[in-house]
Amino acid sequence: MKGRDIVVVLGLMLVVVANVAECDADTVTKVKTVNGKKMCDKGWECKGWSIYCCNETITDYFQTYQFENLFSKRNSPVAHAVGFWDYQSFITAAAIYEPIGFGTTGLKVLKMKEIAAFLAHVGSKTSCGYGVATGGPLAWGLCFNKEMSPSQSYCDDSYKFTYPCAPGAEYYGRGALPIYWNYNYGAAGEALKADLLNHPEYIEQNATLAFQAAIWRWMTPIKKSQPSAHDAFIGNWKPTKNDTLAKRVPGFGTTMNILYGDFVCGKGDIDSMNIIISHYLYYLDLMGVGREEAGPHEVLSCAEQVSFNPSSSTTTASS
Repeated sequence: MKGRDIVVVLGLMLVVVANVAECDADTVTKVKTVNGKKMCDKGWECKGWSIYCCNETITDYFQTYQFENLFSKRNSPVAHAVGFWDYQSFITAAAIYEPIGFGTTGLKVLKMKEIAAFLAHVGSKTSCGYGVATGGPLAWGLCFNKEMSPSQSYCDDSYKFTYPCAPGAEYYGRGALPIYWNYNYGAAGEALKADLLNHPEYIEQNATLAFQAAIWRWMTPIKKSQPSAHDAFIGNWKPTKNDTLAKRVPGFGTTMNILYGDFVCGKGDIDSMNIIISHYLYYLDLMGVGREEAGPHEVLSCAEQVSFNPSSSTTTASS
């Protein structure tokens, strides 16, 4: 998996190691310089020598009260996953990906924007909010952890040699970025080292695993020749001439293109796209960043973008 590339094999390289105590008495930041490059290990939250672990980690700028503000109605009596989602599950899952840059890339504002962007996708895809809902329609993210009335079992027999459907298993939508279809459960399970093909229900039983699957999807390209949502958002991705012609530019809009393709993008200012954008702007405000940091319309939206993966061949999170 992509994250394993961060591990550095020292060999005969000159290594200077220093330990620096953080403000948190329970955490010791280890620092070493490898061929002039500073690398750090911060213990449980950012473990494994990485340049990203030298930066602020997610708990430095996104804390329990902020998570509660973003998802303030998730444990209301009318919600459908009361008691399931919590801050600790998110942070535990995020810690696996912080050493490869999730929430640890760039300056503080960019880090906060990435967490707001990721959680905006999560909030919009798990919301039971509606126009006159108490607290407003954007306060109801993480209301669900699974599809409530599946219309089918989402078993695609064309994958019977790679991701065969398990007897009795149903591959309806589950999780923070809902997973559908046997092939998506199979791919996620391989990456997470969890038997999701035979036990897709694990996602609705374990909030940390559900967040982990969602962050894996955010950090992993759908296809090797394409960017991950993470890379498209933080600016690691450099568009090709074809991308420019397709109006795909680094930013939040392209994360929607990567995750949902033409289910959401390239259709003008449709509601399914605008509700995701609205969550992002709302979360930026609640986190103290401010929606003015979201960027211009062409960065924020995918209304005019051509899909990376047309729906006839897509394996996006929403397919």
